[in-house]
Amino acid sequence: MARSFTQREKENIKRSLQEACKQNWTQYGYKKTSVDDLCKQVGISKGAFYLFFESKEALFCKVLCSVQEQICNAASEVIEKHKDKHGVAEALKLIYREYDKNNFLYDSDSMDFTILMNKLSEEEARKIEESNKMSRQLFVDQPYLKFKVDTELALSVIYSLIMNIKNKDILPYDHMKTFDFMVDHLVENLYE
Repeated sequence: MARSFTQREKENIKRSLQEACKQNWTQYGYKKTSVDDLCKQVGISKGAFYLFFESKEALFCKVLCSVQEQICNAASEVIEKHKDKHGVAEALKLIYREYDKNNFLYDSDSMDFTILMNKLSEEEARKIEESNKMSRQLFVDQPYLKFKVDTELALSVIYSLIMNIKNKDILPYDHMKTFDFMVDHLVENLYE
């Protein structure tokens, strides 16, 4: 007979599974992260895993959406605190540093990420798409900020800046300082 968990145990196990998934995904990628390994790390049986998540993909979807939501909320707080283009610069720096810690956030063109996306249910894929839209709106829906350039151009510049993280290992200078320099100078030309 399967062991039952208290509500507190369920919450702790679910949180631990998400943290283990995030760590393993960052270190090994989606394909090399197994449910068995996650269960061993958390101290539950593989059968118990399915009490918490319908599938491996459901767990990965939850982790991706949760991390993106946490980053957006933190960046939004920074923008709300400063309410000007300098707040946007600080928010972008925060986002970049979070991406640096969580490579699965920017590795979306890898085969590993493609395999995950192909295995997601329609609902899970929709959740990820909604999470991506939330990130985009962060820089558009601020009543006290106005772009100097076309919105799509500004968003493309912001996206390009963040995705520069893919080049961090080939830059001849510290990638964090390089990013900060670019943000500080470009934000002046993007926002009034």
